[in-house]
Amino acid sequence: MIVITGSSGFIGSCLLSKLNYLNFKDIVLVDNFDNIKKEKNYSNNIFSKKINRKDFFYWLNKNEKFIQFIFHLGARTNTLETNIEILNELNFQYSVKIWNTCVKFGIPFLYASSASVYGSGEFNFDDYDKNIDNYKPLNLYAQSKLKFDLWCLSQKKQPYFWAGLRFFNVYGPNEYHKGPMRSMVLNLFDQITSNQSVNLFKSHKSNCNDGEQKRDFIYVKDVIEVLVFFLLNRKNSGIYNVGSGESYSFNYLANIIFENCKIIPKFNYIDIPVSFREKYQYFTKSNQKKLRSIGYKYDFFPLREGIKDYFDNYLTSRSYF
Repeated sequence: MIVITGSSGFIGSCLLSKLNYLNFKDIVLVDNFDNIKKEKNYSNNIFSKKINRKDFFYWLNKNEKFIQFIFHLGARTNTLETNIEILNELNFQYSVKIWNTCVKFGIPFLYASSASVYGSGEFNFDDYDKNIDNYKPLNLYAQSKLKFDLWCLSQKKQPYFWAGLRFFNVYGPNEYHKGPMRSMVLNLFDQITSNQSVNLFKSHKSNCNDGEQKRDFIYVKDVIEVLVFFLLNRKNSGIYNVGSGESYSFNYLANIIFENCKIIPKFNYIDIPVSFREKYQYFTKSNQKKLRSIGYKYDFFPLREGIKDYFDNYLTSRSYF
């Protein structure tokens, strides 16, 4: 069996589809399954069981000998979340409990971290983590992710294989349910098709023009290839960046989407809300050296090609991976 927590979500459901394609069928889905909008993410795929996340550990202790691998992709992913107790429960304590169970039963373990742990990038975006104790995450969600990264690195007892993957800005099919937390690609597509224009944030820094804030955007198909790589190559435990290694401005991103929609570009620049202005990342760019050093050789989609694939095959029809 392969277990996927967060299996009805964006990345988890895409992983399920990919595993089916690779002929993995005995897959256990773990989530709260209370969002009806997520059902289409996984309902047409093959899996052996659905388990509510509250019942997962009871089931896990009964079935540990059958489990080949755990992908822990479930979390409270709202970057605007203000409830520290929920973040501690779902993003830290729940993850600690899975880790300890994997140690106990010898199960390989992979979990989703986040590029948000790097904060404003004062120490670059280097997953060798020489400066990890000095990282300054900009919101409570990011703090919860860094807390678990630090905890994992401090443990003497570890699963025989484990990996924490710091996802950068992921976009692609199966994110349609995410509301405010959806990717900027989907956000801008919906703006452009509805209004024939886009709203982008102004810059509140003198060294950055409006709309020139930059992100490392990575297509979900590339993320899934990395996940499968670790499933099939269970060595070199540690924390790894999962990003394209490139950084593009929101202006550039919007122009690509205007181009695909065949709509003349029109930009409006609005103030970043004061409530999170000081928590806003102006730049991200993943360092891929560590991932490449362990044998990951596949090329990532360039942004223009990734968006075209998303646009042509999924986005306009709201199709699923």
